[in-house]
Amino acid sequence: MLQKIREKFTGTFALVILALIGIPFVFFGINYNFIGSSFAAKVDGEEISAGYFEQQYRSELAQRPEFADLNAAQRQQLRRSLLDRLVRDQLVRNYLAENGYRIGDKQLTDLIQQEQEFQVDGNFDRATYVDYLAVRGREPREFEESQRQFMREFQLRSSIMGSAVVTPSEYRRYLNLAAEQRLVSLATLTEDVVAGEIEITDEQIQAFYDSNPTMFQLPESADVQYVRISREDVAEGIEIAADRLAQYYEDEKFRYLQDEQRQARHILIQFGDDEDAASTQAEDLVMRIRSGDSFEALAGEFSMDGGTASQGGNLGVLTESQLPEVLGAAIFAMEQGDLEGPVRSDFGFHIIRLDEVLERGPLPLDQVRGELISELRDREAESLYLELERRLSDAVFEMTDMQAIAEAVGAELQTIEGFTRDGAEPFGANQAAIDAVFDNAVLTGGQISEVIELDSASAAIFRVTEYNEATRQPPDEVRDEIEAMVRSQQAEILLAQRGEQILAAVDGGEDFGVAAEAAGATVGEPKLLTRQDTETDQLVVFEVFAAPKPGPDSAVTGRVRGLDGSFTVYSLEAVLPGRPESIPLAQRDAGKAQLAQESGVGDYLAFLQSLYNEAEVVINQDALEEQELLQ
Repeated sequence: MLQKIREKFTGTFALVILALIGIPFVFFGINYNFIGSSFAAKVDGEEISAGYFEQQYRSELAQRPEFADLNAAQRQQLRRSLLDRLVRDQLVRNYLAENGYRIGDKQLTDLIQQEQEFQVDGNFDRATYVDYLAVRGREPREFEESQRQFMREFQLRSSIMGSAVVTPSEYRRYLNLAAEQRLVSLATLTEDVVAGEIEITDEQIQAFYDSNPTMFQLPESADVQYVRISREDVAEGIEIAADRLAQYYEDEKFRYLQDEQRQARHILIQFGDDEDAASTQAEDLVMRIRSGDSFEALAGEFSMDGGTASQGGNLGVLTESQLPEVLGAAIFAMEQGDLEGPVRSDFGFHIIRLDEVLERGPLPLDQVRGELISELRDREAESLYLELERRLSDAVFEMTDMQAIAEAVGAELQTIEGFTRDGAEPFGANQAAIDAVFDNAVLTGGQISEVIELDSASAAIFRVTEYNEATRQPPDEVRDEIEAMVRSQQAEILLAQRGEQILAAVDGGEDFGVAAEAAGATVGEPKLLTRQDTETDQLVVFEVFAAPKPGPDSAVTGRVRGLDGSFTVYSLEAVLPGRPESIPLAQRDAGKAQLAQESGVGDYLAFLQSLYNEAEVVINQDALEEQELLQ
């Protein structure tokens, strides 16, 4: 939506910008206030309500499934970061209001009317615009105000970030660094080098288990009975009578009008090196067909159209627009049964026979039967589904037995074992189902839930038959997992010691390769690394380019743990300055633009921090601590 603005602030670099802007201010120097939960924060008197904060927090969890695995401390940090972002947004809104940033009605209207989603035949259509927003649960006035605010904020960002300047010296330094190469020797130590030195005891496993009390937790769960109804199930049971279908087709067939179609056959004789010879051959074939020879047999023998020759020259049923211009014009000028040719085209000479003419009109009922039946079922299912939902609600009110309720609505009583706050199949992570199951009255009170709208086309009721509190798995059940972790920890310590052994030997004057091999490392030939190297572990590349430059007669050594858990000891022997002229011009220009953007981001972040420092911000600690109740 509104791509013309967003495209100026999107893409890979924009993600970096947003990530940087999202760095929390961690409430440094802010007045914490413990005065209830009606608001989460106040920014110069403007409130950010606790309800809105919780709504945004839950939305964040729903949009990022990986957040489900966050522990309590991490969730608390997420809440702090989220509230900090909301505070920052309010600071910007306040600044825009105070400094008179305005977006005129015409400017906003022009932008919205240019959006393709709101257009019909290239022109803005008000009804399409309203319908588009309604489907997404939005009102035009609210949407327009949100876009006006977005445009104001974009004005502010652009004015600050667009003024950034890159000096020639900064640009030259960037080019030198971008093309720099480093000559390095690498020695790799893997876990198998020290595997024989590792011994895992029962005492170590128990100690690891005891020292990590938050690990190996089984979340709280519930065994659940449920009755689910859906519009789709209702529709499947609806039979559509033939006469009703026929009448519906008559009423709707205007939707299925098609252009005139024709079925023809052709024989193609390509020009080759002698166009006159090709023309003569085509004329001879026309004479043979008129004399009674089979068109289909001659097509199979002489046609040079490999796609149709084996089909007796059959072109199929096509509209004029689907055929090459000359061929189409000829076929659509013929009468059924006519033979024409030779007809010259860019492909060669054609001999054509028109077999059938299908007049312009609606598609036959048989071709659209399935679609029409589906539409009729959906129409009827809508009212039947609403009636079924009402019956389910009445049954819940009148009965206390789930089986009886299921029978009252003609549904099946089904069960789920181990339903957690992350959900379970067949409901997945449907938040409405999760909220219903983990409502206290249902979870531990033995009650049947009210009818829960799962989405626009299905609903369900739930009853918890057994509640299992969160527990920790006993050590015996996770022994293999703990053993692998302890083994990895011990291997890391031993490999680090081997790495230090290599470095100490090199500092004592021993050759790097000899010292590395003596420690069991695999030593490679010296290689030139670039910052863009993708074959070498990226942590190793980062560490090598972060190391100081070596002296004329002395290498710089160090060690780093790789992404795969191995240890690499390196010996940096030389640094080769970059040659800017070796970088393609387009890449150099892109680098300059990136430097300017990065400088602009820094300016914008500094501006935000200045707003933060000057504002009166009050954080309600009670709202931050709501996590355990509302997660």
